[in-house]
Amino acid sequence: MIPKDFAPWESVYYYCSKWKNEDIIEELLDKLRSMVRIQSGRNESPNMGIIDSRSVKTSHHVDSVRALDSNKKIKGRKQHIIVDNQGLLMSVAVHEANIHDSKGAPKVMEKLSYKFPRLAKSLADGGYRGSLADWVFDKFKWELEVVLRPDECPSKFKVIPKRWIVERAFAWLENFRRLTIDYEFHADTAEAMIQLAFCKIMLNKIIV
Repeated sequence: MIPKDFAPWESVYYYCSKWKNEDIIEELLDKLRSMVRIQSGRNESPNMGIIDSRSVKTSHHVDSVRALDSNKKIKGRKQHIIVDNQGLLMSVAVHEANIHDSKGAPKVMEKLSYKFPRLAKSLADGGYRGSLADWVFDKFKWELEVVLRPDECPSKFKVIPKRWIVERAFAWLENFRRLTIDYEFHADTAEAMIQLAFCKIMLNKIIV
């Protein structure tokens, strides 16, 4: 269902698909992120990203790009995002929920290639430990720093994580009813919906 004052659904679907396929939505996202960063006194190109993922259920009519996340007992898709230190979306990838974080990370990181010239580091949780850091450095010359949660840290000293920034970004998405369950037939449409949600978030920051 769409609002009554919108164009017929066929027209809305056509233009949404056109903007998605021609990367217009992504271009809008990038422009808004730059505007918000400049408005807050920061360089428009971030030098650090924070990566995380969450699994979401898919609607019963979705039968593609879905699987069971055995850890969280969720059958659906995994939303992988990278945000800057303000929680603004830099990259998103949606894939099957049974793909481990360390295996799904390249899908979202490769979308950052040559897009952020100042990017030098990404923060991640313990799920990204292993050979991923070497792959990231070999391919992009970025540092992947794994920030452990207190329960993952073997020492008695508690690490002060910045991961709350990406967790807050996921909390922002909870305000969008369309994103609490993945209703999209295609994973790239689900990615576009997340991009549009962040466009709205950033527009609110600019207008306010």
